[in-house]
Amino acid sequence: MSSGDDELDELRQERLQELKEQAGEEQAEAQQARQQQADAQKKAVLRQHLTDEARKRLNTVKMSKPQFGEQVERQVVALAQSGRIQGKIDDAKMKQLLNELKPDSKSFDIRRR
Repeated sequence: MSSGDDELDELRQERLQELKEQAGEEQAEAQQARQQQADAQKKAVLRQHLTDEARKRLNTVKMSKPQFGEQVERQVVALAQSGRIQGKIDDAKMKQLLNELKPDSKSFDIRRR
């Protein structure tokens, strides 16, 4: 092989690497766009099916317990998409839903000897 072939091969490898990096960036951007669209749809469903008070309560829960808040949001969206929500969820119904979904608190029974 001559040095010209080596240089050409090296340039091809560099270009291939650049293309792979560019494709990876495009995939990341597409994934981010899909995530933003899903978030927008979720917010629209929540706005449609929750009263202002219920939304405020859910936001408060999300601030203190983000994972639990996300779980409740997913549950409300699933109920809405399956058509099992009649009217809007008000604050009282939101309290009931939160109580039903919250994990059982572990109690400790401490006895002194």
